[in-house]
Amino acid sequence: MTEFLAPRGEPGFASQVMATAIEDAYRTVSAADARAQFLTRTYNTLFLAICGFAGIEIALFQTGLAETIARVLLGGSWLIVLGGFMLVSWFGSRVAAQSESTAAQVAALSVYVLAQAIIFVPLLYIADAYAPGAIQSAALVTLLAFAGLTAIAWKTKKDFSFLGGILRFAGVLAIVLIVASLIFGFHLGTFFSVAMVGFAGAAILYDTSNILRTYPEDRHISAALQLFASVALMFWYVLRLFMGERR
Repeated sequence: MTEFLAPRGEPGFASQVMATAIEDAYRTVSAADARAQFLTRTYNTLFLAICGFAGIEIALFQTGLAETIARVLLGGSWLIVLGGFMLVSWFGSRVAAQSESTAAQVAALSVYVLAQAIIFVPLLYIADAYAPGAIQSAALVTLLAFAGLTAIAWKTKKDFSFLGGILRFAGVLAIVLIVASLIFGFHLGTFFSVAMVGFAGAAILYDTSNILRTYPEDRHISAALQLFASVALMFWYVLRLFMGERR
């Protein structure tokens, strides 16, 4: 037994092991607590972004600005609109992901939400006029789908990072098809909308998996922006499907 006893004034082997175990446990608890706080901030920010989007749309329609915006965007070149939106999206995502200033991150998210709200106006205007009830139905389906996909990612704890390469390839292909349809004037059809709903669903799984596992804990605004983008994309194409059914 004497070999396990330390000289007077020095910690014994058992004490060192106990101290190390306590320190490891403390670090584990601290890390889990930090991740939980990050997740709470991320989904609270996402909720605020969705509420902000809805509030902007309501304000635009109630003031009559929606009709003006819809006419301007529908009467102009959608290639220019698409290009401008992609530029704003890239800039907003970059600032939210890299800026050290919380105010700058919030501003980037706010600008992105505003840009989404504006580009949605023509689709919502047409849906409101020619497909009554489609907006509410599409919003409900999108929220249910988001909740279901989020539950899958949370419950299974599966790593969906493998979807990243697939999403990048499919995203480039989708952009090429959209631009080609605008240039040559052909209709992408119902199949494309269904495929894009699936694409958005995969993006939600990918984003949620990253947020749960690897996303930096000081970037909850950037994480919320990525989720919001995926939810907005799904809502766009679900709404197009409902409009096709009711027109």
